[in-house]
Amino acid sequence: MMIKISLSLLFTLCILSVQAQVKEGSVIFYNVENLFDTLDTADKNDAEFLPSGKKKWDAKKYNKKIANINKYIALFDQPVLIGLCEIENKQVVQDIVNSGGMKETHAVVHTESLDMRGIDNAIIYDSTILTLLENGVVRFDLPEGSRPTRDIVWAKFCKDKEIIYAMVNHWPSRYGGAEKSEPKRLVAAKNATEFIDSIMNADKKAQIIFMGDLNDHPDNAAPQLISESLTPMITAESGVHKGTSSYRGEWGILDHIMVSKNMFKKKGVYTAKDSGKIADNEYLLTEYKGNIVPFRTYGGGKYLDGYSDHLPVHITLKFK
Repeated sequence: MMIKISLSLLFTLCILSVQAQVKEGSVIFYNVENLFDTLDTADKNDAEFLPSGKKKWDAKKYNKKIANINKYIALFDQPVLIGLCEIENKQVVQDIVNSGGMKETHAVVHTESLDMRGIDNAIIYDSTILTLLENGVVRFDLPEGSRPTRDIVWAKFCKDKEIIYAMVNHWPSRYGGAEKSEPKRLVAAKNATEFIDSIMNADKKAQIIFMGDLNDHPDNAAPQLISESLTPMITAESGVHKGTSSYRGEWGILDHIMVSKNMFKKKGVYTAKDSGKIADNEYLLTEYKGNIVPFRTYGGGKYLDGYSDHLPVHITLKFK
């Protein structure tokens, strides 16, 4: 009888030991809505976001915006990866890191895009978990007559013996109408797909985390092109409001995270198919004309002291 109890106890301790080896971390994507500094940048159309500009963007508003972003990020106890879009430059991202208590643990990947307003994408990563091996951009030309758009920023990381690629996107807007502007997003999707295919052809074990504001819904043609290679993690079931952005009272998913299918393997670095979530924290939302909408920084020209016109999304990673 004593032998049976001992064996049972050893088995239980073994199970607990295996469970203790599984650690969790988060991957966040957040369109932070026009995070500009207060300085005039040559060759960039940032006049609107200067102390003397239309929005009277000053240090007080800037610091409050940084604090608002970090209020959300702090919920995740220093996440593994953060993809950001609508940031002006590397310094504003570094200010998020420094002000958010991540200075000793996190680093920034950023490249200046050709966007005329100076709007870029960036990646924040936990350098105590991930080792940066390489980074760059996917830069592409839009149809003739179009202005330059944001690059797809990518980074190649190593975690133990596993290779992980992160891609951050901010595809062309729906300005002029969703149908008329769709060819621009299809160009972005085709270039992203070519890059994804090149990774998979070179290393079938490489894992890919694709995220961004695609300015398209999951059933639109451009995101569908990506979902032929990667698995969408953000769906209507991911959040209370069934979307990340609200337009004329209608919620829709514009902000996406997709991952390669080898990330569901349940060993090494992996995730679960149901781990995608859309944030619904009360302070990220407000009421406008009887509808619940994201609590944005500006409503037209009026300063609202909010967070963003998009809700952030995230998935959970596990390390075993």
